Order: sequence, then C-alpha cells, then structure tokens
Amino acid sequence: MSKYNILWEYIQKKGQPSFKLTFEEIQNIAGTPIDHSFLKYKKELLEYGYQVKKISMKEQTVIFNKIL
Repeated sequence: MSKYNILWEYIQKKGQPSFKLTFEEIQNIAGTPIDHSFLKYKKELLEYGYQVKKISMKEQTVIFNKIL
C-alpha cells in the first residue's frame, strides 16, 4: 500500500473523464503533501483506470485523465 492509495481511490470513485486537483487538494485527500516521489507513485494510478496527464508546478495542479 502506497502513501497515495487514498488519493487513487478518490480519483477512481470520482469517475469523471478528466479533472484537475490542486496540490493542496491532493494533500488534503491523501493526508500527505505532494513531493518528488509522486512521479514514481503515479504509475500506480493505472491500476485504477486513470493516468496523470499533466503536472503544473507553476499552477500547482495535476490533471488526471480516465484511460479509455
């Protein structure tokens, strides 16, 4: 179980084709701040039917897309 499992489950339950979360929202959902390890852990999201489309450091947001 990774530190982002709660976030992955949240994304899967949301069920939207595409959506954006801020780093702050991710921290509130996951209970841990987003850091460089997120790049490694994001591969786990594929098991939940989603992928990370874009990480914006400037806007501090992450866009998630449902895998079709």
